[in-house]
Amino acid sequence: MANPRNKETLAALQETMKGIETFYVVDYQGLTAGQLTNLRKQLVEKGGRLIVAKNTLINIALQDGGRDFADALHGPSAVVVAQDDPAGVAKVLADASKGNDKGIPAVKAGFVEGTRVDVKVVERLASLGSKQSLQGELVGVLSAHLSNFVGILEAYREKLEGQSA
Repeated sequence: MANPRNKETLAALQETMKGIETFYVVDYQGLTAGQLTNLRKQLVEKGGRLIVAKNTLINIALQDGGRDFADALHGPSAVVVAQDDPAGVAKVLADASKGNDKGIPAVKAGFVEGTRVDVKVVERLASLGSKQSLQGELVGVLSAHLSNFVGILEAYREKLEGQSA
């Protein structure tokens, strides 16, 4: 008979993972309680969440969603869910990893917007700015081009007015 506590944990994990399109599987072993608490706080600020559970339970919960991460679930593992800002959450993990000499938390695998990705993709994602800053940059680039286009149209209009006078 399965342990009732494991059943509860699995049910909660399955409920949490429903509809989640981005998460990272990480190794957290070696972090102190204070470092883990600080990491959780930083993840929450970016719309993320650190979930620690047994690898078997994580594997079952992920497989229910059609995602197989059995190869990444060895040793102590946790799932970091990113709901709002996948790049921001990846950056928090990367910064925390650089902040200690052990390189922990270490990303083992990732699932970004419905696609399984390797560690290199997660590292590149962490090097990007937040979703809001990238959107701001896009708006800036688009507005600069629109401004240039308006300037060209006004110069063309002035040219036409000068020819008709």
